[in-house]
Amino acid sequence: MFAKDIRDGFLNFFANNGHRIVDSSSVVPQNDPSLLFTNAGMVQFKSVFTGLETRDYLRATTSQKCIRAGGKHNDLDQVGFTARHHTFFEMLGNFSFGDYFKEDALNFAWTFLTKELSIPKSKLLVTIFHTDEEAKSIWKKIAGEVRIIPIATSDNFWSMGDIGPCGPCSEIFYDYGESVFGDIPGSSDQNGDRYMEIWNIVFMQFEQISGGKHMPLQKKSIDTGMGLERISAIMQGVQDNYLTDLFAGIIDEVKSISSTNFANTYPSYKVVADHIRSVSFLITDGVLPSNEGRGYVLRRILRRAMRHGNMIGIGEPFLFKLSGIFIDTMKSVYPELEKAREMISSTIHQEEEKFLDTLDRGLKILQSDLREISPGGVLSGDKAFKLYDTYGFPLDLTQDILKTNDISVDIKGFETALQEQKNRAKWTGSGEQKEAEIWHNMKEKFKTIEFIGYEKDSCHSEILAIVRDEEEVSVISAPQKACLITKSTPFYAECGGQCGDIGIAEGKNGVFRVTATKKFCDDIIIHEGEVISGRFQRFDDVILSIDAARRSRIRANHTATHLLQAALRSILGNHVVQRGSFINDERLRFDFSHSSALSPTEIASTEDLIVGWILQDSPVTCCTMTKNDAIAAGATALFGEKYGEMVRTVSIASAASSNIDNATLQKTGFLSFELCGGTHARTTGCIGLFKIISETSIGSGVRRIEAITGKSVLDYLRTRNETIAALMERIKCGGEEELPKRIDALLAELKQRTRDTSLYKQKAAIDRATEVEITGATVYSLIVEDFSQDEVRALGGVALAKKKSGIIIIENVIANQTFLSVLVSGDLLRKYPADKILRGVLGKVGGKGGGSAASAQGSVAGKLSLLTATVAMAVSIAGTE
Repeated sequence: MFAKDIRDGFLNFFANNGHRIVDSSSVVPQNDPSLLFTNAGMVQFKSVFTGLETRDYLRATTSQKCIRAGGKHNDLDQVGFTARHHTFFEMLGNFSFGDYFKEDALNFAWTFLTKELSIPKSKLLVTIFHTDEEAKSIWKKIAGEVRIIPIATSDNFWSMGDIGPCGPCSEIFYDYGESVFGDIPGSSDQNGDRYMEIWNIVFMQFEQISGGKHMPLQKKSIDTGMGLERISAIMQGVQDNYLTDLFAGIIDEVKSISSTNFANTYPSYKVVADHIRSVSFLITDGVLPSNEGRGYVLRRILRRAMRHGNMIGIGEPFLFKLSGIFIDTMKSVYPELEKAREMISSTIHQEEEKFLDTLDRGLKILQSDLREISPGGVLSGDKAFKLYDTYGFPLDLTQDILKTNDISVDIKGFETALQEQKNRAKWTGSGEQKEAEIWHNMKEKFKTIEFIGYEKDSCHSEILAIVRDEEEVSVISAPQKACLITKSTPFYAECGGQCGDIGIAEGKNGVFRVTATKKFCDDIIIHEGEVISGRFQRFDDVILSIDAARRSRIRANHTATHLLQAALRSILGNHVVQRGSFINDERLRFDFSHSSALSPTEIASTEDLIVGWILQDSPVTCCTMTKNDAIAAGATALFGEKYGEMVRTVSIASAASSNIDNATLQKTGFLSFELCGGTHARTTGCIGLFKIISETSIGSGVRRIEAITGKSVLDYLRTRNETIAALMERIKCGGEEELPKRIDALLAELKQRTRDTSLYKQKAAIDRATEVEITGATVYSLIVEDFSQDEVRALGGVALAKKKSGIIIIENVIANQTFLSVLVSGDLLRKYPADKILRGVLGKVGGKGGGSAASAQGSVAGKLSLLTATVAMAVSIAGTE
């Protein structure tokens, strides 16, 4: 039985038993800053289990995308070395929100396994929490002679994390038979693969709060999870998840490009096959490679896959091609993969090329380090870790290279640096604010707030609730700050990258200034601000009026953002995908996928194209339809964004003269066709003018454009003209066309003066050098002030070249700190290594530093006078160690 048939059969079985089939949520948790990734099927229902949220169904079933590669649940290092660990997997689940409980849950599971999948009952056994007599009784009732094993450990008491829903659970295991080694579940020393857990059924009875205390949930509920990969292995008659059809196509492709023996390098094949799955879904759901948080985990997974590809003889980028094979096998189930195909491929390809370059640079650094370490020496743990963490060198690879030179690695130092890195990378939350309970309560009371801001800038309404400091109050008065919830509102709440409206709420007894508009729990719009006169109370009638002029500028900037994406895709290619945006009344910011900086020509072409569309004054049309209909019609969605069943689309018509290479235009007939709930200009002509003011990189493969529209462009150009005029006057320039030549001449003059000054300072310092003769060498002590690092480096090089043989010690005083540099000529490295000399000098005065045998640098607080005797003593000590 193929995995797709198992997935479909599971969902249909529970749908036929009254469950709503719910789409998988993103692998990036929504409204749960405590989680790094979605790691279980119940994550999207967490607020339902805790009673903060209700749905229009009491039973649900899902096939959830899960990532376990960071945070508390982290299987990354195990992948490749077991038959069952994955960083990405699909969790099949059924859920009850205060509806059925233990008996129905256990009966559903047993029926599906033994009747729908026809697994022999004799191959199954179950575990229960040791005090759960109710579960034990139910199992005997529905499963007869099935073996029931009570377990007293946390294995059978499940919790989401340190806080959240929890409760006792019952697990169903599959027995592979006596031919496979393995201890029975619950054994104190459980080993082997004979018994495989396939289904965990959690009886949600409690919420775990801080301190480990358990509070009863409002309603008893059910949360279950069964790994698709594991049940597929059973149904396909194999004992290794990686031998199922879920991985077959990927592994076959890797075999075709690898130059190693499959049997001898199977773990590396498993690593590659697993990691391409997690990488593809992470990128699809909005995660990009970076050096922190989720992006850092993605980069680690990618580089681990690349290293294992290298280990099986693949020395060129290959993962980006592999992603296409994975997408082909999964796109029917997760269509978002197909839409993100180009972005996934380009992101991975860029990381692969960067990593190969990094590996090459790391090898050169290691070779450089080797020249400064004598045979029998030791490479520091810090350097070995830098090679591992920055350049992708596994420790064993570094050791192999060093072994041929009779050099070892400081393993203890490496492990210390590794632990420090793990502490730095430990997930402490996304930094996002979790929605407070008060807003969930408001959602339950009012369900939704009517937004009429697409049509109107003001309206009469009624205050439904007043909230201060996350508590509901009945009355507020000047100058108190609070949040108003009204029956309807023209105020747009900050959402989808567009800032919220500001304005005024007027009642018969007061005036309330709205300084921000926000949305909670998807539907509750709140007006945040302060009473500037009088008082307000619940049920007051109010007139709500937005700042209409500000809204008009926001509309123009938002529509211009859509045109910007269309223009970039036309000029740069269809790999351009929105990665984020922010729009207010002053400017727009647009983040997009692209691997290199835009050239001046590309920026000018983008501006020209957009201004041309503005001049066409094309209509901008907004309408509401189902999400599936919108996607089928070709609407562009933002990857990783959460959409409801009904969505709003914004389309910009194309004039007949628009002869551009645009995939959206070719498919839909529109210049732009996007899912968007923001406010927009009626026509492109309302934008007025458009100007890009900056284009920068904000991460690997992500660029950011900031732009302005309308009168802001005129203001910007006036300011620039004033700046140019002031500059021309200051440097005595006759006209703008002469500016480049005049500036070049001034820079050349400055460069020459800087060079002359540096040479003078070098000569003066060398002429004042103090010389001390020691055994077989001369020490030259140079004292300077306020030298830059480049100047110190140049001074040392000149002094060493002039003296040919000797030890150069430079004391550079800057403000209230002294910096020391030690350089040693090649003939003296063995007897007088620079790093030991530096430690000897700094050891006398409490400073810190380090380096190599040829050069070392350090510093100490305060101003010092380098005593010749101290230097001589340090050099003498260095030479005898």
